[in-house]
Order: sequence, then C-alpha cells, then structure tokens
Amino acid sequence: MLSTKFGINFINTSTLFNFLATRLKAKRIKTHDYTNQVSGQDYVFETIDDHTKGYMTAQGKGVTVGDFITLQDGAEVYHYQVEQIEYYSNPSDMWTGVLKRV
Repeated sequence: MLSTKFGINFINTSTLFNFLATRLKAKRIKTHDYTNQVSGQDYVFETIDDHTKGYMTAQGKGVTVGDFITLQDGAEVYHYQVEQIEYYSNPSDMWTGVLKRV
C-alpha cells in the first residue's frame, strides 16, 4: 500500500514539476514601443494589404515572433504583432519583419 501511495505522489509531483518547468520556459511576449522613434530615420515601416500588415526594418534587441510593436503616425497610435522576423548579421540588433495590425 505504501509503495502505491508513493508511486501516485511521485507521479503527481513529477507532473507538477514538468508543468511548472514548461511554464517557466514559455516565451514571454513583449511590447516594443517605437512611438518616440522617428519614422524614416530610426525605422522604416511600409504598409501592405490595405494597412492590415506592414514590413518594418528597425534596430532593437529581443524582438521575436509574437511580440507587439507600437508605432505612432501623427496623433494616431497603431499596434502590430510580429508575424515573421529576421535579424541582420551586422549590425546584429537590426531586424526586418512582417507585422500584422491588431
């Protein structure tokens, strides 16, 4: 009986540990604010698909697929999510990506 209880507790503990380890490894989605940057100077953004998507080239470390980008055009603020991204080799923090408006 004791071995059965130990086996059940071990399985529950193991399952809980695996769940927590997976959650800790899960990617944290970030928001990158480019509203204080100057379009055409600090970054380039080109709209496509009737302004629902766009190509962006900018500098900034840590931008990954799923992250959010905040841009400003005049008084309007726009929010996009990164669908695809590639980093340049030099400079290593320069990237180009496809963004979807959210």
